[in-house]
Parts: sequence; structure tokens; C-alpha cells
Amino acid sequence: MKVSKTIYLFLVPGTVLYLLFFVYPTLSGFYYSFTNFDGMSDQFKFVGMNNYKNLLTEDMIFAKSLGNNLKFMLFVVLAQSIVSLLFALFLVKNTRSNILFRAVYFFPTIISSTAVGFIWTFMYDPSMGLINQALNGMNLPSLAMNWTGDIDIAIYSVAFVQVWAHIGQMMVIFIAGLQGIPEDLYEVAKIEGANNRQTFVHVTWPLIKPAATIVVAYTTIQSFKAFDLIYVMTGGGPVNSTEILSTFLYHTAFQSYRFGYASAGSFLFLAIIGLITLIQFRLLKSNAA
Repeated sequence: MKVSKTIYLFLVPGTVLYLLFFVYPTLSGFYYSFTNFDGMSDQFKFVGMNNYKNLLTEDMIFAKSLGNNLKFMLFVVLAQSIVSLLFALFLVKNTRSNILFRAVYFFPTIISSTAVGFIWTFMYDPSMGLINQALNGMNLPSLAMNWTGDIDIAIYSVAFVQVWAHIGQMMVIFIAGLQGIPEDLYEVAKIEGANNRQTFVHVTWPLIKPAATIVVAYTTIQSFKAFDLIYVMTGGGPVNSTEILSTFLYHTAFQSYRFGYASAGSFLFLAIIGLITLIQFRLLKSNAA
């Protein structure tokens, strides 16, 4: 079947938009990463690899942002994956009560991250927040604390909010995987005398690994896109204790007006995400095998 050359004209609009709004900005950003461009002046100098060198060897805030992002990612990936799987196991059957609970747990997912951030900022308030008031009401004042003001726990407090907001979304993915497992396999496992733990290890888990892969990959991406939640709740503070790579780049570019430096940081950010994705893919692939 001969294809008319005219059909290739339909590719032109999408290609032009892709080149104009993705390829050109990416190449421009890569060029500016080797300059001291401030984002406003047309006068800037080529500084070579200095931006990359400073980020990797001298910029302590960048290093802290990377460390915070890794802490945030590990907490979110582990907690969100485990809890959402537990919820899915309890709510896998399509009963009326289970469907109701699924809807309740899924509801926070449809709320914007900005709104979630404002809600939990009030919840975490050390004097008027619901959490500390509840702890005081239960005669547990020793557990009340400044959840987002303590540099030791602030990043985990925000990570908990990220987990809370997306557990329902990941739960739905696990439920879809669980419902795709044939009931015959469970009947065979029961006949063979397998207990609940053995059934999960040898039947359930191997067959929901594809769903688990999706959850882990998507949750990792979410943890690096938590700019709005961090910005609303803490702005990166206190003392950069919740600064992650995306907020670091924002502050560097739009508050310090160091667009060339921020461009270098963004490409390092891209390289870091690529490395983590590669490692994650290899681990998941080896586990699947």
C-alpha cells in the first residue's frame, strides 16, 4: 500500500510546536548553563564549567537540597507503596462498603496540592493546629511539636502529607492488579495447604509486580515534583531543611536572578533523575526476573 506524501504534512504542526516549545528552550537552557545570565540583561559572560563545578563542590544548599530530596523520595516511595498495598488487600472485594472506602481514600487525590498544603499547614500549626490540640486533649503534650518548624522532622512532616494525598491513587492501581489474579490460583494454594503469608509470597506478590513497578515509578516521579506542596507549606525552610531540588532552582532563578546557574542546576537535576530511574529500572527488572 503506497502512502501519499501529503500525509506527512499532518506531522508539521506537532513537529513545529515540539521544536519551538521543547527542543529550542532545552538547547537554550543548556547554553545558558555555561554563562552568568541573570534572566534580564542581554549582557552576560561565558563561564564554562564553573556553574557545574560550584554546584557539585561548593554549593552547600544544593547538596542539602539533594539530600532532602532523597530523604523525601525514600519516605514517600516506601510509605506510600506499603500502605496503599495494605489498603488494596483489605478493599479488593467489590462490596458496597469497600467501594465507599475506596472513594473516601481516593478523594484527596483530586484536591490540588496547593489546597492540600494549606489544609495541612493549619493542621500542623503548633498552637492552633488540630494535631497538637488532639494530643493535648489526650494528655499527651510531650508528643505535640512544631511539625514544620523543627529542622529535624520538617521534611518528613511534608512527606507524610504527600503520602496522605496520593495513597488512594496508588491503592486503585494495586486493586486493579489484585483483581486480575485468577481465583483458581488461590483455590489451588488453599488445597495445597498454604497459609495467608505463603499465599501472598508465592501467588499474590509475583502477579502484582507489574502494578508495584508502576506504583514505585510513579511515586518516585511525584516525589521530585513536590514543588507546590513544599512551597506552600514551608517555602523550603526552616534553614533549608525542606529545600528540595525544584525549590532550590526556583529560588536561584527567580529570587536570586541567577538563571545561568539555575540552568546548570536543572541539567544536573535531570541527570540525577535519569540515574535514579536507571537504577530503579534495573532493580525492578532483576526482581521481576
